[in-house]
Amino acid sequence: MRLPQAAGRLLPPLPTGVGLLRRRGAAQTPEQLENKTKGKLQKQICQVVLDHFEKQYSTELGDAWSSIREVLTYPSYWQYAVLLNKFSHTADLEDTLNAQGYHPAFRGTLPYLPRSLKCYVSRTPRRFPSQKHQTGKLKEYYLLNAASVLPVLALEVKDGEDVLDLCAAPGGKSVVILQCARPGQFHCNEYDELRSRWLKQTMESFIPDPLFNLITVSNLDGRQIGELKPEFYDKILVDAPCSNDRSWLFSSDIQQATLRLLQRNQLPVLQFQLLRSAIKALRPGGSLVYSTCTLSKEENSNVINLILNSCTNVIPVNISEIAKAVSQEFTFHSATQQHELLVLPEKGRAWGPMYVAKLRKM
Repeated sequence: MRLPQAAGRLLPPLPTGVGLLRRRGAAQTPEQLENKTKGKLQKQICQVVLDHFEKQYSTELGDAWSSIREVLTYPSYWQYAVLLNKFSHTADLEDTLNAQGYHPAFRGTLPYLPRSLKCYVSRTPRRFPSQKHQTGKLKEYYLLNAASVLPVLALEVKDGEDVLDLCAAPGGKSVVILQCARPGQFHCNEYDELRSRWLKQTMESFIPDPLFNLITVSNLDGRQIGELKPEFYDKILVDAPCSNDRSWLFSSDIQQATLRLLQRNQLPVLQFQLLRSAIKALRPGGSLVYSTCTLSKEENSNVINLILNSCTNVIPVNISEIAKAVSQEFTFHSATQQHELLVLPEKGRAWGPMYVAKLRKM
């Protein structure tokens, strides 16, 4: 079965709604932002997608869906974390963040939390100013959904380990990995050529030349890497192509949105194939983390269960301690198993959706 754009993202990226949050002048309260944007955003929400999500997620998530729906459909509630770049940030930046009410996102007793990883969040749905890419100059920080850090914390990369980020674009999780440790070999792969160029630019913006020269950036079909690099890596991140709930809700083209929903049924097949390939590429004793940014059970738990039922050489790894340690900042779905997490967005903690599962190869 041939699937389009196999190891990159299945479909071209859509606007995430981020641009709708950009305002000049004084900071505004969430209520002011909500009042300003409610009418406009309602017109931009794709009703076809919302109806589809309504039917699926009200069944899968029950009463939790109504509050999640409210956050996803109003970007005025969205929050943005500030990941500091250990290769270039200054103490003044941390002082500025503290003065503006930001605080470290990860303050609990986590199984894995390198000192070099510094990620700041604010309870207020604000957005710190973006930094433009400048050739030869490193950015001081990366803006991201704080839940995007959780798959990297679950992976527990150590210095000297050989690491693969199988579906790496736009590069945020690769940057987080390099904030945590210095891999022996770091392979960042993205099948789609356009997204692969985006990945390279991200790495150039955050990683100094001496370290960047040790990183391999490729645009291979992720389903083939297991055959090309059998039992080669100690740790693998599979941040799989998925139905990005936040983006899809703001699809501007109904035909494109309808096509996406039709192709949604193909995604679990692709995700399974990527995981099978990653398992082949993993050394015995090595660990793999699978993540998506969707609430869909078909693309999350069902895919992992299929892998566990069909691959006798992998076992689930308990990551429930992560949820306990960061429960003050994140809301997690209670109906998950010990080897998986599902971050649910809610007002004041509008992180996610983010699904994370961890496996180990025997």
